[in-house]
Amino acid sequence: MNHVPSPDRTRRGPSRTPRPRRERTWLASAAFAAVPLVSLAPVGAPAAHADVVPGPGSEELVERIEEALDDPALEGATSGVLVEDPDTGEVLHGDETGTPLLPASNMKMFTAAAALEALGPDHTFETRVVAENRDGAPASVEDLHLVGGGDPTLSAGDIDTLAAEVADAGVETVEGDLLADDSRFDGQRLVDDWWEEDEPFAYGAQISALTVAHGDRFDTGVTAVAVEPADEGEAVTVDLGAADGYAEIDNSAETGAPGSEDTLRIDRPTGTNTIEVTGSLPADAGPVEELRTVDEPAGLAGHLFAVALEEHGVEVQGGLQYGQLPGDWDDPLDLAGHTSPELAEVLVPFMKFSNNAHAEMLVKEMGREASGEGSWEAGLAELGSVLDDIGVDTAGLELNDGSGLSRSNLVTASTVSDLLVQARGTEWSDNFRASLPVAGDEDPFVGGTLSERMTESAAEGVLAAKTGTLSGVSALSGYVPAPDGGELVFSIVNNGHEGSAPTHVQDAIGIAVAEHLGHEADSGTAPLRAGESPGGGTECSWSGTC
Repeated sequence: MNHVPSPDRTRRGPSRTPRPRRERTWLASAAFAAVPLVSLAPVGAPAAHADVVPGPGSEELVERIEEALDDPALEGATSGVLVEDPDTGEVLHGDETGTPLLPASNMKMFTAAAALEALGPDHTFETRVVAENRDGAPASVEDLHLVGGGDPTLSAGDIDTLAAEVADAGVETVEGDLLADDSRFDGQRLVDDWWEEDEPFAYGAQISALTVAHGDRFDTGVTAVAVEPADEGEAVTVDLGAADGYAEIDNSAETGAPGSEDTLRIDRPTGTNTIEVTGSLPADAGPVEELRTVDEPAGLAGHLFAVALEEHGVEVQGGLQYGQLPGDWDDPLDLAGHTSPELAEVLVPFMKFSNNAHAEMLVKEMGREASGEGSWEAGLAELGSVLDDIGVDTAGLELNDGSGLSRSNLVTASTVSDLLVQARGTEWSDNFRASLPVAGDEDPFVGGTLSERMTESAAEGVLAAKTGTLSGVSALSGYVPAPDGGELVFSIVNNGHEGSAPTHVQDAIGIAVAEHLGHEADSGTAPLRAGESPGGGTECSWSGTC
């Protein structure tokens, strides 16, 4: 089977000269491709403070929030913070609530809510295998099309099942080519201002309507690269996993002496489909497995389908190509099909583990369903329109992607809070809430990115919120229900801090809200001292630490 040739695809917008991450400013200017929903004041403008007189009984809560925000970790930073009662509209605490800030992965809440409204919780994604309809039994077909339907959860196992169905339909020979069809979405693979140095990592995967998901968290457009030491002085062994036979290997890494420094690096240089392994791995080190992205995810899906067809006894005489299903086929022959789980179920790994690719696929799917165009431009326009329909005040929003990886997105704490309030009155409110990470729950499919935060505190198992982390940007927004009914909505968006994400500050505020509502920790509130923060520069799910 020949390698699929690289198509002429639009990878991103304007080119950039990469600089080391740490030299970047924390707030990039808005790119030209951003979709503004309203003219915003510049970030450097004076802060829009909200003068809030604490309601009865909330003075202590306000004092605790102010104390948390006075942490040295936030020196020089800007923080939008809002705590309100969604039933009465009472604001218990507000600070910088109208200041435009980068949301990081808090942007995913807007995408999830819009997708639930626009597509519906029961929306599914269809992957098809199609050939031209011939008279008689299909012992042979001309070309065979694997047609992507924008499924974020399509696995290698699903592709194998599709191949088995083709064989069960009686097909023995494909006389022509196997064509990977990802035309449901456009050919732009990456957002214009995503950083090039993020491209090898799972959170920076290329977006395609035909892509393969890895593992139970459904990381798309990636392969698991496994590296093991050999004898001292010899090259390490590298296994490309699902991409074996699709991607290339450039392995110059050696096995070091037992106990030596581990300098192993696994990369995919920009613009290539080559996994580059360099450095040294000690002879006594255990196996290393890292997820790395591939170039052109549809090609990997097609490659896996070709391998599976061969294993099921179907001979493909041609090569693996990209190609759109011919529009002049009156009655195409559907040989196999796969239906994804419903959107409500897909949202769980998407939101719990802050999956960027899922967000962008949902944006493009919304565009495709609304206007027939699976693009960021169409999808973001639909996202904004749907938010308006829900009743969200979008005056504080500027959108450039659906995941929050772009540094051209802008939100306000007030807008985030308004989204959370408006979502409560929708038919899909329970689906939205169920997708949010839950503080301190050790089950990763419940706790998600909050599994190891606020443990043994009044917020454990109670607070449900979306995290967000980029270097210099951190956020936590969600719900805290009261023990006897009612709840509070909160949003914390920190920008411009140095070093690790100030998650300890956010956690202190979350715990204060939970205790204000009457929740108690089983063994007392865990101490949170200034400067103690496990947060890094990205979501913990992106770095594999949760």
